[in-house]
Amino acid sequence: MAAPTFFNEMLDADGKVRPHYDAYQRWLHETSPERINAKRAEADALFHRVGITFAVYGEEDGAERLIPFDIIPRIIPAHEWQQLSDGLRQRVRALNAFLGDIYHDQEILRAGVIPEAQVLCNLQYRPEMQGINVPGGIYAHIAGVDVVRAGAGEFYVLEDNLRVPSGVSYMLEDRRMMMRLFPELFARHKVAPVEHYPDLLLDTLRSVGPIGIADPTVVVLTPGAFNSAYFEHAFLAQQMGVELVEGKDLFVEDEQVFMRTTQGPQRVDVIYRRIDDDYLDPLAFRPQSTLGVPGLLSAYRAGRVTLSNAIGTGVADDKSIYPYVPDMIRFYLNEEPILNNVPTWQCRKPDDLAHVLAHLPELVVKEVHGAGGYGMLVGPAATPAEIEAFRAQLIATPDRYIAQPTLALSNCPTFVDAGIAPRHIDLRPFVLSGREIRFVPGGLTRVALKEGSLVVNSSQGGGVKDTWVLAE
Repeated sequence: MAAPTFFNEMLDADGKVRPHYDAYQRWLHETSPERINAKRAEADALFHRVGITFAVYGEEDGAERLIPFDIIPRIIPAHEWQQLSDGLRQRVRALNAFLGDIYHDQEILRAGVIPEAQVLCNLQYRPEMQGINVPGGIYAHIAGVDVVRAGAGEFYVLEDNLRVPSGVSYMLEDRRMMMRLFPELFARHKVAPVEHYPDLLLDTLRSVGPIGIADPTVVVLTPGAFNSAYFEHAFLAQQMGVELVEGKDLFVEDEQVFMRTTQGPQRVDVIYRRIDDDYLDPLAFRPQSTLGVPGLLSAYRAGRVTLSNAIGTGVADDKSIYPYVPDMIRFYLNEEPILNNVPTWQCRKPDDLAHVLAHLPELVVKEVHGAGGYGMLVGPAATPAEIEAFRAQLIATPDRYIAQPTLALSNCPTFVDAGIAPRHIDLRPFVLSGREIRFVPGGLTRVALKEGSLVVNSSQGGGVKDTWVLAE
């Protein structure tokens, strides 16, 4: 079988530099290796100083590790970003419409577009949300949509993240780092800004405050300093100028949420929560949770506080629901999808399962509730023993899995020990939905640093790059 050819973001099939990389390539050629190496070391030292780390689960020491940062940016020309942004806007509109529908009239289920059991028996479906009206009908105020490229203009959505999508702090710090290290590059390129994201986020959160609250108080709710994304929680609270709180800092009285302060209780109107549904309210969900706020669900149901994202959004980003998003776009918006899904086999279907079992060495198989790159099989990179062990799991619990072809993910030149080499990348833009849908041009580009690897997750040793969208 011939090795797949991968789309290179910087070079065309003949090895010529693509026009939007011209200026960067000239700069790279003019700059001495010594200066480049000195700047890479400076970047590592600065990331350490700022404390940009990520927990790599499964390591012996459970260590917080520095996220590897690559100084070759991923550059997107303006016309490509336009296509991407139109597709993202469309997709997030449809996902919010779906959430509003399944927690109210369930028209999409009655029409038979999605099997009822797929939604109502889904672990992420929250019956407690049935009939609750959320401000503006918006459930996912912050969406992280993972996009990959397989060829020129061929963008695919890999997954939707609507629960507590993370990574935006790395996008902002990557940009800050590049501007500090290489100001001359920004003089040569018209790079669209991303620094205003915290302002957009705060504006979005304030726009979805409870009805009748003219000046809502916003807080960021974190599980605490031991969470792998705690840096981000603290960073965003600080950038927005709002309080970072833990569950123990909040209490509910008369269906209103309050924050304990040195000046006495202060009303809280909007909670940007970075805690999963299960842990939000020990009276409604997991009784043993110490991370949440007792009575929070009752305040929420009464319309006295807004949760971003809403409880129950996970049903729309579950990997078993993902294959139906193009159908949602057609159903709710009466439009054809601008961005494609990756072709997906649902292992709960006998015919799909038979296909997957027959082609395991060629496919990527994922848990429908999985995250972070765990619990998956990357067929081309797995040993025969790993494939057979996974086959047994798949036969035992097919409902738990979906499968996708191994995409020819685009790659981008990246600094490695041996010099510069292509490494696979994806992109997570962050889409904000409030009074309107807004986002900054770009997103978090994650890079698989191991040669041949397609797994870009930071928790699995992936790195990050700055993402430049060139202004017209």
